[in-house]
Amino acid sequence: MSHFKHHHHLGGHCGAKECPPMVAPTQYDPGMTDPAQNSVQTTIFPHVVNHVHPTHTTHVNKHVYTHKHYFPHTDSVVNECYENHVFCGAPVNPCCPPHHRPRPFGF
Repeated sequence: MSHFKHHHHLGGHCGAKECPPMVAPTQYDPGMTDPAQNSVQTTIFPHVVNHVHPTHTTHVNKHVYTHKHYFPHTDSVVNECYENHVFCGAPVNPCCPPHHRPRPFGF
């Protein structure tokens, strides 16, 4: 740190006077950003596949008549969706660092 000194002569007495330091305007350097923290979120989609194996029996009598019996079957599918909300942390307020208590402006 350098000090500015002013030399003056008064009545034959020579002394040095130290001036108060000057304060330059605040300089702002470019901000720094850490690399992104990568994470992997795996989503599992359970699926059920129905396999329908219909059967049919044809009965043949020893008489002149043949009787065929059919048992039609129908299937229906209902799609249901469920949601789970998992909060993996809290939103960050850019005006308030997460590890410091906020201080009043100007302090």
